[in-house]
Amino acid sequence: MITSTGNGRRALVVGLGISGLSTAISLRRAGWEPVVVERAPARRTEGYFIGLFGAGTAAAARLGFLGDLADRASRDGSIHEVDRSGRGRRCVGFHELPGTPRVLLRGDVEAAAYRALPPGVAIRFATVPTAIEQDPDGVEVTLRDTATGRSGTERFDLVVGADGVRSAVRALAFGPAGVHVRRLNYMVGAVKLARPVPGFRPGDGAVLAEVGRSMWLFPFTGTTPAALFSYRTTDVAAEFTAPPIDRLRAAFGPEPPGALLEAVFAEYERAERPLFDSAEQIRLDRWHRGRVVLLGDSAWCMTLYSGMGASTGMAAAQLLGTLLARYPVADALDRWERRLRPFVAYHQREAVRQRQFFTPASRLERVARSTVLCGLKSPRSGGFFRWLLDTTAGKAQRMKAMDISAAGAPETVG
Repeated sequence: MITSTGNGRRALVVGLGISGLSTAISLRRAGWEPVVVERAPARRTEGYFIGLFGAGTAAAARLGFLGDLADRASRDGSIHEVDRSGRGRRCVGFHELPGTPRVLLRGDVEAAAYRALPPGVAIRFATVPTAIEQDPDGVEVTLRDTATGRSGTERFDLVVGADGVRSAVRALAFGPAGVHVRRLNYMVGAVKLARPVPGFRPGDGAVLAEVGRSMWLFPFTGTTPAALFSYRTTDVAAEFTAPPIDRLRAAFGPEPPGALLEAVFAEYERAERPLFDSAEQIRLDRWHRGRVVLLGDSAWCMTLYSGMGASTGMAAAQLLGTLLARYPVADALDRWERRLRPFVAYHQREAVRQRQFFTPASRLERVARSTVLCGLKSPRSGGFFRWLLDTTAGKAQRMKAMDISAAGAPETVG
C-alpha cells in the first residue's frame, strides 16, 4: 500500500545512528514529518571512543543536546607510549591535541540525540528499504519488516540515507557499493573494556605503536577504558575469513604480545559485540539524486583517522534541516552540497595523512610521531613542539572548528 500525508514534507530517514538521529531532529524542527527506520531490532547502546571538535559542538548546540555531552577526558592519570614490555615515556592524550576535542563514547552522543528527539518522530526498528523509485514529486520506497518478512510501499517527499558505509540507500539509488569505496588497506578493531587493565591506574592510557600496527588504550572519566587496534593489510577481503580475534593476534605477531596487549586481546575476545572492520572512504561525485540524499558515512565516511566523522555528520544534518526550511527541496540540496563538499574533501585528504598519527607505516613515521607526541610533554621541548604543531596544523585546526552547520556561512572553504 502506498501512503502519504499529502503535506509535501514527509521524509524517510534510514539509520538511527548519530547522523540519522541528528537528521530527524533537524527535519522535525524545520516542519517536516520524519520517519526513521533502523535495521537493528532495538536501539544500540554500545559505543567506542570518538572526539568531538568545534564543528560538532556547534551543531550539537543547535540540535539541542550539547548540554548532555559531558567531556569524558581523564585528567587524573597519564598517557604513556609503551613497548610490549610495558616500558615507555609520557606523551600527550587525545584531549591535549590541537583543537582540544571533547572526548566521548559514541553511545554518549547517540543517547543524547535520542533523548532530544522532538515529539512526532516515528521510529521503526527491524526495517530496511528494499526498493526506491522516484519521480519529480516524490519517492516510493518499499520497506521490509525483517522480523515478520512483510513488505509495504510508502511515498515520501525526501529520503535521507544515513545508514553507514555499507548503505542500503546508496546501493539502491546510486549504484553498486564497490564503485564508490576507496579502501585504505588498514583494518580497525575496537572494544569497550569490561574492567580496567591490570597495572594501570584509573585515568591511565597507553599507546603501543609499531610499524604497520598500533593499539591505543583510551581512558575515560566515569567508566572503563576503550581500546582501538589499527593495522595495515595487503588483502582486506582475507581479513574477514577468520574470527576477528585471530586476525588481530596474527597482525600483532609473531612476537609475544606482552602483558598489556594480552590483557586487551582477552577483553576483545570476551566482548559480545566488538568492532572489526576495514578503513574505507566513500567517494561520490554527488551526494543527492533527485529527492534522495546521502549523509554521514553513507556519503563520505572519512574514517576514524580523520576524527571528524561524528562532528561532520551532526553538522551536515543540522544544515540540511535549516536549508529545507528556507528553500524548495532541489534548491536546498544543491546549496547543502556546495556548502559541505569542500569541507568533506579536505578532511578525507587529511584522514589519509593523519593515518600515520594512529598507525605509522614506516620506521621514519614511527620515530616522527613519537618524537612529537612525547616531546609535547617534555618541560624543555614542549613549547617548541606545540609551536611546531600550531604552525603546521593551523589550517587543520581551523577546519575542525569551522561552523559548517551555520546556513549563513560562505559556501566555500579556504
